[in-house]
Amino acid sequence: MSLSSAQKKAFRSIGHHLQPVVTVSENGLGEGAQQELERALRDHELIKVKLAIPEREDRQAMIEELVAVSGAELVQSLGKVALLYRHNPKANPKLSNIARAENHHGRH
Repeated sequence: MSLSSAQKKAFRSIGHHLQPVVTVSENGLGEGAQQELERALRDHELIKVKLAIPEREDRQAMIEELVAVSGAELVQSLGKVALLYRHNPKANPKLSNIARAENHHGRH
């Protein structure tokens, strides 16, 4: 499922306020980081991943690996941060960054 540009734009504005919840270093995606990534995507759907990797090419390769491993979609990558999204139809609305943003905007 590919995100439309409107969805990506909406997700970028939500993602703007998020703190990275997973950090990946040059050591790659160890089991701990993979579990953390999986849990974060399941709970929050939209997450920021910090790439503690100095080289741009290496960061790009890591983003591709993250996407491949998690089945998430890359919404945006800026510098050392990647914004990933994976829909979870059973997401807890209190945890999902998407649901929380929609509820927040819906109240105004």
